[in-house]
Amino acid sequence: MTDGAAQQVLRLGRHSFAPARRLVMGIVNRTPDSFYDRGATWDEDAAMARVHAVVAEGADILDIGGVAAAPGAPVEVAEEIRRTVPFVAAVRAAYPDLVISVDTWRHEVGREACLAGADLLNDTWGGQDRQLPAVAAEFGAGLICAHAGDQPPRTRPFRVAYDDVMADVLDRTLDQAARATAAGVDPARILIDAAHDFGKNTWQSLEVTRRLGEMVATGWPVLVSLSNKDFIGETLDAPPERRLTGTLATTAICAWLGARVFRVHQVRETRDVLAMVSAIQGEQPPARTVRGLA
Repeated sequence: MTDGAAQQVLRLGRHSFAPARRLVMGIVNRTPDSFYDRGATWDEDAAMARVHAVVAEGADILDIGGVAAAPGAPVEVAEEIRRTVPFVAAVRAAYPDLVISVDTWRHEVGREACLAGADLLNDTWGGQDRQLPAVAAEFGAGLICAHAGDQPPRTRPFRVAYDDVMADVLDRTLDQAARATAAGVDPARILIDAAHDFGKNTWQSLEVTRRLGEMVATGWPVLVSLSNKDFIGETLDAPPERRLTGTLATTAICAWLGARVFRVHQVRETRDVLAMVSAIQGEQPPARTVRGLA
């Protein structure tokens, strides 16, 4: 792990997580047009079945999203609320202790989600709505501060350039974290995210991966959302359904460099990768050891 500010306990919902604890955030999309699952959890019964599955596979956090990141038909605030908020309430009723995150950049959605039981607001589009931190503060919720450059929500990057992409990531995410703290969000509930693919081309996403230790060195807990992303697909020339190997390789590197939360589609496989990294780093023992001992 890169030298820098000491990592602190992360507090999400009712839970406190020590710095060595690596957390898996399972994705549940309440959209008909997700790039990866193509609407597989658009139906509420299918979405709840997905919740049960990822919890059984070891997800520490559930991230519920109601608007696909890619360009598409407009989704108004009321529709995003309809897609997500009743589902948040249903998940909270089924799993009283589970950490529930909602992927939204809109303060109106964040407020209704927190009223329904959400613990964490995942601001994937990097502070577009300046009122969102105040909502997190009001409800004692956590906030994920992500980097999207100058890219507006639901657009694709076009000829984006940075003098130093990691410097821009740090400037923007640290500014968001400072504004969140000033708004009253508990610093122990704030995470930062380089937001691979968002406002970045493949070269830039690879670079922020390689330099992730610079984010870790700030002391803020780092979340990575790598799962089946386009930068992996372009690197390997692979469609979304063949990006798992690249995702897991990138996950291992980010874990080694100090990332603490991993937003994923494949929970079980990610848990195995994180267990291996933790064991190699000496942070947790193997599940069983008999070889050469008897």
